[in-house]
Amino acid sequence: MPEIKLEHVTKRWGKFYAVDDLDLVIQDNAFVTLLGPSGCGKTTTLRMIAGLETPTSGRITIGDTVVFDSEAGINMPANKRKVGFLFQNYALYPHLTVMQNILFPLENLKGKDRPSRQEMRRRAMETAQLVQIEELLERKPKELSGGQQQRVAIARALVKMPRVLLLDEPLSNLDARLRLQTREEIVKIQKRTGITTLFVTHDQEEAMSISDKIVVMRDGVLMQQGAPQQVYDNPANLFVAKFLGTPPINVFEGEVKNGTLLLNGQPALPVPGAPDGTVFAGVRPEGFEPDRKGPVTCGLNRVEVLGRDTSIVCTHPACQTATLRAIIRSEQEVDAKQETVRFSLRPEKVFLFSRESEARIPFDTTPRPRA
Repeated sequence: MPEIKLEHVTKRWGKFYAVDDLDLVIQDNAFVTLLGPSGCGKTTTLRMIAGLETPTSGRITIGDTVVFDSEAGINMPANKRKVGFLFQNYALYPHLTVMQNILFPLENLKGKDRPSRQEMRRRAMETAQLVQIEELLERKPKELSGGQQQRVAIARALVKMPRVLLLDEPLSNLDARLRLQTREEIVKIQKRTGITTLFVTHDQEEAMSISDKIVVMRDGVLMQQGAPQQVYDNPANLFVAKFLGTPPINVFEGEVKNGTLLLNGQPALPVPGAPDGTVFAGVRPEGFEPDRKGPVTCGLNRVEVLGRDTSIVCTHPACQTATLRAIIRSEQEVDAKQETVRFSLRPEKVFLFSRESEARIPFDTTPRPRA
């Protein structure tokens, strides 16, 4: 399957930039997720690849084929790009059976690209078996559950044997249990077919769990890309750090002085290599270690036992939110009757960011023996 390459792709409506100078490569056979809040440009990016939106400028290549090039005047029609597109609302034809819905894209092919009727039915049956809906072929969409409708939509997108598969928030209409089940099925289908897949969602947990690579966007600009765990562990800026993680990262207003992070004027963590100055300090919930002699003292609100983990809800005067949340192992005990709780911080789970640019400020996280 081919790779997808976007070079300096921009989409502008008047003065508004939906996508701004986007450079992105999606490797062949990969499952990549565009992740970001509503309005960040991820769906527009998907539609430009499919040919449903025309970029203002830039170049898009699918495999060896240039499908758009503003300078060369190339803009291949959507029906020539051999792209499978799965819409958020499924867009099934209510008056057609499941089989007719799956066959529809093949029946609209023209000339030499149009298979014989026998070949159409063979491909439709194979695709239905792939997504496990072969027993539903004579039903109408209204007779199907949400998950079954989703599978029909996937089959319809795959039956053309597309070079790439584009999915625009395809799970947002499903309940939580069915959403989990269906996303697992989508991953299985992608692995079996080996088709290059680009998935759009605003759900960071969903993106983290299914993707080979995530691409985080904000206001039309690519913020960071990489393997999900790598991006989580090494956020490039404060936006990425805050967007990824459940519960979210705890953000403090702090200061670096002589290689030490100060929170509310008190030493909290050695940060060798970080320059002096005011900073935002982000601490992942799992970055807190209960420590009777720890340097960070918090007001204790409550202790929530979650089974495998324990969640400690507490307060700190330097924290940007009213409460912060620490996640610790269940075997680590905290006295819920106390008014305060003390922590030490795990340096690899603490990130410093510039107050001005919100860019990451590196420091040496090598563990040091306690004095």
